[in-house]
Amino acid sequence: MFHVKLPGDDAMARAAEEHLTAAPVKLPKQVVERPLRQVGKRLLMAMLVLLTTVLLVWFDRDGYHDNSDGGVDLLDAVYYSTVTLSTTGYGDIVPYSDGARLSNVLLVTPLRVLFLIILVGTTLEVLTERTREEFRLNRWRSQLRDHTVVIGYGTKGRSAMQTLFATGLKKEQIVVVDPSAKVVETANAEGLTGVIGDATRSDVLLRAELQRARQIVIATQRDDTAVLVTLTARQLNRGAKIVAAVREEENAPLLRQSGADAVITSASAAGRLLGLSVLSPSAGTVMEDLIQQGSGLDLIERPVIKSEVGKSVRETEDLVVNVLRGHRLLGYDDPAASPLQSTDRVIAIARVSTGGTERGHSVRVTSAE
Repeated sequence: MFHVKLPGDDAMARAAEEHLTAAPVKLPKQVVERPLRQVGKRLLMAMLVLLTTVLLVWFDRDGYHDNSDGGVDLLDAVYYSTVTLSTTGYGDIVPYSDGARLSNVLLVTPLRVLFLIILVGTTLEVLTERTREEFRLNRWRSQLRDHTVVIGYGTKGRSAMQTLFATGLKKEQIVVVDPSAKVVETANAEGLTGVIGDATRSDVLLRAELQRARQIVIATQRDDTAVLVTLTARQLNRGAKIVAAVREEENAPLLRQSGADAVITSASAAGRLLGLSVLSPSAGTVMEDLIQQGSGLDLIERPVIKSEVGKSVRETEDLVVNVLRGHRLLGYDDPAASPLQSTDRVIAIARVSTGGTERGHSVRVTSAE
């Protein structure tokens, strides 16, 4: 029986601290002004309209009559402006001179209309904000297919996304799942959709539409969390490719048994790269270049093209290091690797220029069927 090592706190454990009871989906923010700022501006405009009306009434106070004492002071002007703009109109203060009535027709009435537009517009904005967000969310769900779900958006998750972006994956095809609202906000700022919640729960993963995902990247900080997430993800989606990261190498077999197609041991991989760099700094630099997509040398996986069928692996334009034939991974020096077959896929080293490889096609790492 395998035992899972627990190397410290995990990002998923932050859910308990934040008391998250739901898993809201956070779509990337549209370039619009913040609602509070919009409301504040409209309130300021309403106050300016009210102040303007008060000044108009005060300067023409001799043309108004107050039923209580006959005269109109500053308080009466504020009172009249308020009940007039709000269309309450008690009638205790009325304009009786021709000038006061003309100013009401030409100035106060347009100000009243403007005041109502500001208030109604603010109310409608608040009422329709949720409806608009629901519409965006429903449209996003209906269009989302064969996407990539990234569980855990820490250092490993971000690095994985940078590599996928370099291969041409669009941001619209990525959904981030993390229990931290701040982390999801960061993902939103980068143009990614995020789901706040504990990914060990199936309802959280369903909000990320994991059941329709093509690829799942599990980059949690704790190995036991990675196992639970992998089990849940595989139960919801039998056909997706699951790639998981673990800290301790002895936990890798348990991840594979849980349903992961590929398991990366982060601590061991970093240690091996450090050791290689000690023995040969140049070799370490080359390895770092290979795993960093989009510049210099890239390690790519691609299908065999028509002109390569029947040839030896050494006759291809790219430097082939492995041949994937069915479920068998053959080394370049394996006699069975040559000649290449039309259904083969090759893992090769190719140099990347600004617009793609030197052969002129874009670099894409695609999963084997």
